[in-house]
Amino acid sequence: MTLPLFFFYVFSIIAVASALMVISSRNPVHSVLFLILCFVNSAGLFMLAGAEFLALILIVVYVGAVAVLFLFVVMMLDVDFAGMRQGMLQYAPVGVVVGIILLLELLLVAGSFALSPEVASTAVVPIDQTIENTRALGQVIYTRYVFLFQAAGGVLLVAMIGAIVLTLQHKPGIKRQDVFKQVSRKRHEGVELVDVKPGQGL
Repeated sequence: MTLPLFFFYVFSIIAVASALMVISSRNPVHSVLFLILCFVNSAGLFMLAGAEFLALILIVVYVGAVAVLFLFVVMMLDVDFAGMRQGMLQYAPVGVVVGIILLLELLLVAGSFALSPEVASTAVVPIDQTIENTRALGQVIYTRYVFLFQAAGGVLLVAMIGAIVLTLQHKPGIKRQDVFKQVSRKRHEGVELVDVKPGQGL
């Protein structure tokens, strides 16, 4: 067994185990920590594959920003996870059906998978060995797939707005700023003239 193959098995086993712990851990803080561990091992797999840029992006963006943001959100928000789990059993049949369908699809894909030595030579984008992979990735994304790249950004924007709308809750008794009401207010609604007599206050 060569050294790269040994590290491939180490990173793969730890990544799969940490991914299972993300969905099976009872404590959400522990789930986020296992998610960070999964990202780190996935970055190691990218390094073994020669994709250094993707590995660094995975560490900087996902581990350094997204996962840490998840961790702070889970730790700082007072979320009643016990109350959220009370209604999970009524959705269990639907989840089981969807899980079985996904399992059958994965088995069909794995059963029909075949790799021939001619695959690399028939790639859609020819591999140029004279430039580094970061430059090659940028040339492919921002030239041939620039519209798909912009469409992916739009999808992420819509998903972010949808998540904000779904989780936004207005609590009663809290004063909120109404910009439209402030702008459309007339002068007589905001100014009141009072005739104060001498020697008397308001």
